[in-house]
Amino acid sequence: MYQRALSPIAIGGVEVKNRIARTAHATMMARGGGITPELIAYHLARAEGGVGLTILEAAGVHPSSVLSLANLDDSIIDGYRALAAAMAPTGMRVFQQLWHGGHIYPQPDGAPPLAPGTVPSHIAGIAPRPLTRRQIAEIITAYAAAARRCEVGGLDGVEIHGGHGYLLAQFLSPVHNQREDEYGGDLEGRMRLLREVLGAVRDAVSPGFAVGVRLSDSADPRILAMADVATVAARLRDEGLIDYVNMSWGDYYALQRQVGGMDAPTGFQIPYTAPPVADFGLPRLLNGRFRTLEEVEQVLREGEADLISMVRAHIADPEIVAKSAAGHPERVRPCIACNQGCIGRAATFGRLGCVVNTAAGEEGRLAERRITPAERLQRVLIVGGGPGGLEAARIAATAGHKVTLAEAMPTLGGLTNVYRPAPRMGTIGDIAGWLEQEVYRLGVDVRLSTYLDAADIAEEGADTVILAVGADLDMPLRQVQSPADALEPAPGTRLVSTLDLFGERGRDWGKSAVVVDEHGHYEAIAAAEHLLEQGLAVTFVTRHKLFAPLIDVTLRTQSALERLYARGDFTLRVGSRVVAARPGSADVQPQFGGRVETFAADTIVWVPIRGGQHALAAELEALGVNFVRIGDALAGRNLQTAIREGHLAARALAPVPVPA
Repeated sequence: MYQRALSPIAIGGVEVKNRIARTAHATMMARGGGITPELIAYHLARAEGGVGLTILEAAGVHPSSVLSLANLDDSIIDGYRALAAAMAPTGMRVFQQLWHGGHIYPQPDGAPPLAPGTVPSHIAGIAPRPLTRRQIAEIITAYAAAARRCEVGGLDGVEIHGGHGYLLAQFLSPVHNQREDEYGGDLEGRMRLLREVLGAVRDAVSPGFAVGVRLSDSADPRILAMADVATVAARLRDEGLIDYVNMSWGDYYALQRQVGGMDAPTGFQIPYTAPPVADFGLPRLLNGRFRTLEEVEQVLREGEADLISMVRAHIADPEIVAKSAAGHPERVRPCIACNQGCIGRAATFGRLGCVVNTAAGEEGRLAERRITPAERLQRVLIVGGGPGGLEAARIAATAGHKVTLAEAMPTLGGLTNVYRPAPRMGTIGDIAGWLEQEVYRLGVDVRLSTYLDAADIAEEGADTVILAVGADLDMPLRQVQSPADALEPAPGTRLVSTLDLFGERGRDWGKSAVVVDEHGHYEAIAAAEHLLEQGLAVTFVTRHKLFAPLIDVTLRTQSALERLYARGDFTLRVGSRVVAARPGSADVQPQFGGRVETFAADTIVWVPIRGGQHALAAELEALGVNFVRIGDALAGRNLQTAIREGHLAARALAPVPVPA
């Protein structure tokens, strides 16, 4: 079934057991720049799951540019050896990506970044210092020394990052590189540094050690066009400098091209990255939100790539290859492409995680293979069949407890059933579907259309109750920035929640709408896009200083804004509040004073911050029920929190020993 995906491939002198790879991605698990036990455990889980090739996250090769890993001296070699020894029994090959960020980030000590010239990046916002010839020579030497350390440490290869707008890509760009020496000018001059780096790396390692390059264009082809990237790749191949090419799409001017969210289809990069390296003659590693081996097999069968990266899919489920090869692809936990736990959590909490896989990044403590039968089996009642309750039921059943799941609605899935039909949110329900399948497989007693009040819950007599009933769905009209002011809409004002909006899909909402986003997540975006698709003019009002700040770190806001403005009549007001609402219109004012604007509003969609189920909790406490609240039952938050708290609540029923 997966003949091509599971077939081996040679990359230079290295044989990779299958065509499934994991390209470099920031885990932020390095400590002091070095390899940590947490990082090893994270990669080992995927190695044991059957991945053929892993490329470790970017390692800085020079003190002027370090993010997480730092390959600056021989102190990293012991860490590499420990990692290589752990991976060796699995047969997974390990490469290290070598990197310099150039003008994208300041230097670690706050000094201005180094770059080809003085053009600043919009990320750092600091005018860089042009590299001198002496500094260029120093960086070339640093790349070579870093590659040598990788080989001494027992790794199988290195990948030189020449894309995504980092230093070597900046040299390739006619916009960022306007040097007048031998490292500038035409493409031949602009690619000199990349060629010299690869040449030095080749000289520093043995012939059997794999050397590759990652390349990409720019979101603005004037900065770096894919045609130039194709020329660079061909010249590096013809000169024998590389054993494979890893093609990507875009740079920091459009980060969503690198890591597409729910709005991006499977294989979204392929139409842009496959043609430049067609009939390349060397292994081609391509990316693009692949989730299943079936999808990988199709691309390989069509000859567009030789290896496929499945990074986020393996964060969601480390055992994709093993489960699929064993004939159980339906048991693969799906990545929903929300980018909240992987990219978002790494950016905000300093460590990679996953919305659907609580153990991601914490394999040493939470890997599910560590779940053992509980010493004392409990009767566990879970009230609420949304994703949090389903996850709690799954984990509790895995530990052997007798689990009953009661859901008031006739279907499982909670609010994912409401929001799944919303624009660009189709994959959100995939995790609920998988969880439902798993709880039935594990023998959970599922009771649908079963509403339980506090007395009913107490009467069940469970040893432990996990309350996963969701948030209080009352719609408070007090705006967070002005809690002393309660909005009092005039009689006849049509004011609805997103539950109303998506639950009554055939309703006529008029010709205009105001969406009031108190929360700052994707919910309000989906509402606005849905209304625009219905032909309404939409005004988006948010108290936040930025558009949807809680998902900005997921790289989904830029593509959302592009769609909203392109879809129709869309107006955005940030840092604002609604001061009056009446039939047909709403008054909007900047939070700290200013001119009041009146916008047409046949419908006002309110997206509030929701509270938890405090009254029910108080009743259960009074009845002496042993219970724990999870997810939105504590306070309205998000899918990642609900699943994580459900997982941990169930794990607490059967504590997992932490190895010494």
